[in-house]
Amino acid sequence: MLKRVFVSIALLSLAHAPGQSVAPESTPGVGPEKPEFFNRVIANQKKGEAALDLYERIERVETRKNPNDPAPLAIKIMRVIPSGTGMFRIALGPDGKPRDPAVYRADLENLARTLTLLVNEEGSQRDVLEKYAKKKRERNELINATHNAFLFTFVATEPRGDRTLSKFKMEPNPGFKPTTRFTSLFPKVRGFVWIEQTSGELARIEGEVTEDISVGLFLGKIYKGSHFMQERYEFLPGLWLASFSQYDFDGRKLFSGFSIHERTFYSNYRYIGPPKEAVVAIRQELEHAELDKPRADPADQ
Repeated sequence: MLKRVFVSIALLSLAHAPGQSVAPESTPGVGPEKPEFFNRVIANQKKGEAALDLYERIERVETRKNPNDPAPLAIKIMRVIPSGTGMFRIALGPDGKPRDPAVYRADLENLARTLTLLVNEEGSQRDVLEKYAKKKRERNELINATHNAFLFTFVATEPRGDRTLSKFKMEPNPGFKPTTRFTSLFPKVRGFVWIEQTSGELARIEGEVTEDISVGLFLGKIYKGSHFMQERYEFLPGLWLASFSQYDFDGRKLFSGFSIHERTFYSNYRYIGPPKEAVVAIRQELEHAELDKPRADPADQ
């Protein structure tokens, strides 16, 4: 949850950045157009967030002992499928194919049963739906709070391939008063965001923890200096989604220290639809697909 909150800090707070940002009057396409520009940014981000419930993907997660280690300590590759109340993850082998076709099929059958219960509005799914609704409420609380949480300052324009990105510095608003445990993170994070000028899409975010953050009812801490970043690209016309994220967190849980150094590569986005469509697609795959057929190598995406 912490990782998602940190990325949400910039994604959501852009909704109200126009009144807080400062840009040189000579900067083309940023100064006078800022209100419409940032309104488009947040609309695009909401579109991308909604798409995550409709598109499956492949995730390659590399874990390192230290952030600068050249080789990962462990690699996990997963097929991630939206289930209507979250994400259903199915482990794959290092080549992006099922390790064991029988286990893979059992996972798909389990997903099909879950989707069927959801589509049929079975009472057994009530608790799951309530938990999902709670997560949505927490996310809405973040959205409502971020309008005063940060100040954005235009820094420069930077090229990325054939596109131009506008870079903004993101700093906590000293007048912001947190009201929840998640919004209490905002004053302790700062960083930069990059916006693609033509499309108004968030292309990159980098952030750093500037003060120790208490977590888990004060039983743990995320230490100052922890870092996160995410890159986003246009996977389909008009649809930008995450391609890479990196989290380097150091902290303490109870009396033991911990480190999280993860790099995640996202690829093979494919439309599967809401639960009513997804359950049909999964059933068809179970009936007709050759489960051991090679998939595209995630590392090549």
